[in-house]
Amino acid sequence: MATASKRRLVIVESPTKAVSLAKFLGAGYVVESSRGHVRDLPTGAAEVPAKYKGEKWARTGVNIEADFEPLYVVAADKKATIRDLKAKLKDVDELLLATDEDREGEAIAWHLLDELKPKVPVKRMVFHEITPEAILEAVQNTRELDTDLVDAQETRRILDRLYGYEVSPVLWKKVMPKLSAGRVQSVATRLVVDRERERIAFRAAAYADIEAVLDAGEDAEPRTFTARLTTFDSRRIASGRDFDATGGLTGKDLLQLSLESAQSLADLLAGASYAVGSVEAKGYTRRPYPPFRTTTLQQEAGRKLGFSAQRTMSVAQDLYERGFITYMRTDSVTLSTTAIAAARDQVKQLFGGQFLPAQPRVYTSKVKNAQEAHEAIRPAGEHFRTPQQTGLHGDHLRLYELVWKRTIASQMKDAEGETVSVRIGATLPERASVTDVATGEVVESGRATFSASGRTITFLGFLKAYVESVDDDESSDDAQARLPQLASGQRVDAERLTALAHETRPPARYTEPSLVAKLEELEIGRPSTYAAIIRTITSRDYVFKKGSALVPTWLAFAVTRLLEEHFSKLVDYKFTAEMEETLDEIASGDVARVGVLRDFYFGPDGAPHEGLERLVNELGEIDARALSTFPLGDGIDVRVGRYGTYIEDAEGRRANVDPELPPDELTLEHARELLSRPAAEEREVGTDPGTGLAIVAKAGRYGPYVTEVLPDDAPKSARPRTGSLFASMSIDTLTLEDALKLLSLPRVVGTAADGEEITAQNGRYGPYLKKGTDSRSLAGEDQIFDITLAEAEAIYAQPKTRGRAAAASAGPLRELGADPANGKPVVIKDGRFGPYVTDGETNATLRRTDSVEAMTLERAAELLAEKRAKGPAPKRTTRRTTAAKKTTTRKK
Repeated sequence: MATASKRRLVIVESPTKAVSLAKFLGAGYVVESSRGHVRDLPTGAAEVPAKYKGEKWARTGVNIEADFEPLYVVAADKKATIRDLKAKLKDVDELLLATDEDREGEAIAWHLLDELKPKVPVKRMVFHEITPEAILEAVQNTRELDTDLVDAQETRRILDRLYGYEVSPVLWKKVMPKLSAGRVQSVATRLVVDRERERIAFRAAAYADIEAVLDAGEDAEPRTFTARLTTFDSRRIASGRDFDATGGLTGKDLLQLSLESAQSLADLLAGASYAVGSVEAKGYTRRPYPPFRTTTLQQEAGRKLGFSAQRTMSVAQDLYERGFITYMRTDSVTLSTTAIAAARDQVKQLFGGQFLPAQPRVYTSKVKNAQEAHEAIRPAGEHFRTPQQTGLHGDHLRLYELVWKRTIASQMKDAEGETVSVRIGATLPERASVTDVATGEVVESGRATFSASGRTITFLGFLKAYVESVDDDESSDDAQARLPQLASGQRVDAERLTALAHETRPPARYTEPSLVAKLEELEIGRPSTYAAIIRTITSRDYVFKKGSALVPTWLAFAVTRLLEEHFSKLVDYKFTAEMEETLDEIASGDVARVGVLRDFYFGPDGAPHEGLERLVNELGEIDARALSTFPLGDGIDVRVGRYGTYIEDAEGRRANVDPELPPDELTLEHARELLSRPAAEEREVGTDPGTGLAIVAKAGRYGPYVTEVLPDDAPKSARPRTGSLFASMSIDTLTLEDALKLLSLPRVVGTAADGEEITAQNGRYGPYLKKGTDSRSLAGEDQIFDITLAEAEAIYAQPKTRGRAAAASAGPLRELGADPANGKPVVIKDGRFGPYVTDGETNATLRRTDSVEAMTLERAAELLAEKRAKGPAPKRTTRRTTAAKKTTTRKK
């Protein structure tokens, strides 16, 4: 592509992308990777250069008084990268910055430009797919750096830094140390908390109805169909949608049946005569879905494949960089002319011309400012590879197939069919009476009405290739409930009548797909950030997963309450969405960044009290205890403490709350049960026959333990013996014999040949042997009491292994199967900091809500994918000095 006399250095973000580009560019091009961002705001005091340490703004890395000028430092693990890029830059005639075509990619390009300070011509090279044709076109059609996009990204980074560094310390002081607040993460947490509040306030309503299986006669196909009772005495039978969150009816002229009334009525309806009252048929047409954009891909991969948003974006990134799909961070649903032609050719080839519309389908985005990447997510290239032709496997194959099917389907004909609604009148042999649960009124009538509906798809159209999933129990587009051909006045027979009891359900918790959809609906955040937002709120223990549902912790309740009461604007849904719109205006060059930052920090003209600075500095008194207390009733409160959540009653009795118990399940009755358990108090196990002291078992801050009770006149220097319970023991079943064994530890095993005493004890990381300063792990707690001196000496005779060597020598706790992403065997191992999953290359520690016993291959694959997405941990360095660069002036 380049002449022999001209050499060009091309810089991309990732090594995979660099390898892909190098294949197409050939001689004359040197393709290198920056490995992501090369510099950022300082993350700690150690990274702040000495010349700035005395500045009051150095903590945030943003000079408020100098038009919010950021202080950028090169990360320690990127200094070698910068040196290498500078060295290669000396031997080329031109620099091509080929980072992604979005705000973040533009910002990375600008940081590289500002740090490398090239003396050769610089051009910006952009593309949305990695194919030979796309790369050739990108080389031939370079552009200048878009400083408006850079400004938008830098403004977002500074906003997030100021928000986090100013608000988080308030959480540390008033809720718990090491918490974090974020401009978008706190709003996302509030959404999950608000939904749980609705569930807590929800009151279920019981109602009943009647289902009838009706027979249309032996000539009908199908012969039987199902209908439901809809009216009695011209009053509509109440269904779930007619109740509000408190269990009250919301409509008029409704009849709420109890199961008893419904059963009585069903018995009478068994002898009724049935006739079709009306048949209404309508044509059914369903247009195909537009091609994927970032959020719809995350939602559908979550529903169809069970992927987290992070896992989806990680796999999609790899598919893009390897040249299988187009760029995966986009708001656009537009397809290029080339892509439309490729999709139509494949539709005709695979399904036939009858599935191909006469004209190509054109889609337009409904998302505001959807201009950053100009095409939807689709298979890469001028001719699409079928999933079988890719050679992919595991997660990569499944996600590619999803993108491929959606793209192909978007250029197919509509699905067509017919929907039919039938009303059937029932005449009872005598008048029946039922009682309205809501009013107590007795209602009498001799007539009732049943309704049935169904749909028949006469032409599959795009459904031949693709059917979208749904978040709830609604039927998907290809679901069909067939009805026989029925005519008005036609007699039918009741084959079976069943009274059914129902109960209204609380609003469903968010899942990752539905939370992504809600964030997009409220226009909060950017699609490219949703995966990181969800990862943050789960890793910070604000939210945990129960199945696929996102459940807030009580800690999230406390944090959200503080933000709502003292930083209400900052967690306001509308304000956060408007800020996103403002960032879009900066990206389009319509708004200046400094004014936006000044209004956010100091407050807009006329409303300085709304500025972040004043909100933080004029908080007033905050009652930390009240903030973290949530009354359940009857004098029992839920409290969020520094070491976990617990309940407390008016008498001061306490009980720990299981961190995996959803807040809406911590009812007053459940709280009373927890307080009544022996584990909530100390339990006397017995008396030590040797000392005469009472032995008690307690639930402590670090787990259950056993201790002896010293007499009141014991000297102050006296310390009671204590011992932690083994994992197999519990407070309410602990025997005196076991308690005395625990108090006897450490146990002297014997004296080794070298004269050193060997003891067996139980420690923070499990049971172990100790000889002088040399300790060795034991396989199980029972060995503490059983191991002999000979066995202990045999253990010490083995060479000591540490760290990874020790982990490698230990067998796996469980084998889970092959990782869908790479086919490598995944196992669970026990490490120094607890169990972890590994495929031999990547290790991922189990989360608080995970357990070895319940771990599945799918969950392990998700943990490994998230760990791979984070990249390798930065290498430690003993050097403290960090080179700093101020931002250069950017002018259009």
